[in-house]
Amino acid sequence: MCFSYTQIVFNIPRGTRDFTPEDMQKRRYLEKSMSDTFNSFGYGEVQTPMFENLDLFTAKSGEGIIDEIYSFPDKGGRNLALRPELTAPVMRFYVEKMQMEPKPLKLFYFGNCFRYDRPQKGRYREFMQAGCELIGTNTPEAQAELIAMAYKLLENAGLKTITLSIGNLNILSVLFEKLGLSKENQKYLTPLIDKSQFEDVYDALVDFNVKPKDATAFLEILQSSDVEKISEYLKDNEIVKKELNDLKIITGLLENAFDVKDYEIKMSIVRGLDYYNGLVFEIEAPCLGAEKQLCGGGAYDLIELFGGRESPTSGFAIGFDRTLIALETEGYKFTIPQLDAYLISVNEDVLEKTLEIAQMLRKQKITTDVDLLRRGIGKSLKYASSINAKKAIIVGPKELEQDSVTIKNMETGDQEIVKIKDIVSKIK
Repeated sequence: MCFSYTQIVFNIPRGTRDFTPEDMQKRRYLEKSMSDTFNSFGYGEVQTPMFENLDLFTAKSGEGIIDEIYSFPDKGGRNLALRPELTAPVMRFYVEKMQMEPKPLKLFYFGNCFRYDRPQKGRYREFMQAGCELIGTNTPEAQAELIAMAYKLLENAGLKTITLSIGNLNILSVLFEKLGLSKENQKYLTPLIDKSQFEDVYDALVDFNVKPKDATAFLEILQSSDVEKISEYLKDNEIVKKELNDLKIITGLLENAFDVKDYEIKMSIVRGLDYYNGLVFEIEAPCLGAEKQLCGGGAYDLIELFGGRESPTSGFAIGFDRTLIALETEGYKFTIPQLDAYLISVNEDVLEKTLEIAQMLRKQKITTDVDLLRRGIGKSLKYASSINAKKAIIVGPKELEQDSVTIKNMETGDQEIVKIKDIVSKIK
């Protein structure tokens, strides 16, 4: 009788990735680097569930977001969604449990997020986001510190070339008002401005019955980094006066207190106009080409939307995966972890003693692995080299009679007999 079966091959879902040990070493490096920087600025880490009630995200972004996310009813009929971002969950967490905490409240987080996007380089359906929220203050020094921290997160991680752009949505709103643009016209223009499609912006303004000279002046201001020029164009507007004065304080602090001198003023930065207000900023990595934005943030109003008491809030999100790609593109040399010791048994009789020595080393925080294939000394040494072990420890019956082992330096090839009681000090 002949039996046959069909072998099933399971493929990874589209837009997701598997990570090798080498990949994970890079990811853990970046996560630790960012955590260290967050901590150095006095931020504390929080974590929220991977799924939330669907209405949390529709309240923030509208019903249209349902087409862009993974949403589903659970067995109890509740409409849930895998989180597409982390700001809304953290704001929900704050309103629910942290409103009475002393202010300012500084929170940071890492977490996997999910969006039903078309996968492309640096953009996946499952991705990690890093970010933070600063709740309870919106002073210029607080906002300068926030921008500086975002810059230092990327700089401390090892990126050499990043560009910082700072804008202000309150000033942009005044620019729109100066031209007499309706909310509908503004909504049409903002995606074009966001993509720097300024010729299309000009054509649209003319279609909206804006005089060509006024459209040209608007675009000049939109692309200007000259604060005095912006001030002159919008003179006598009290909102603009205050915002530009704060902007001068912020940029002065960035340069003098935080040593962040490479930035530009850019009034064409457009973020979520429904809830962002005032200061906005973006950081890009030019090495990534078109998909170069790594970080975006600013000041926003979300707490009241989720039922909390009004409090000034600002923050930013960083594309964790895209930051890793930028580091790799720039040729950053990630540190390759080394195994401290690899133990090899000469024969089966010394296996138990070999494992005993391995455990002794592990208790002393020495990273240790053991040959588990009984493959012989030659092949085991070759394997030890392939896994980047610093030392190979050969356990043989003759050496054990003297309570000793042979330690081989895998870099130099030198080896010596060492008492078992001295192994730890020898390796350290």
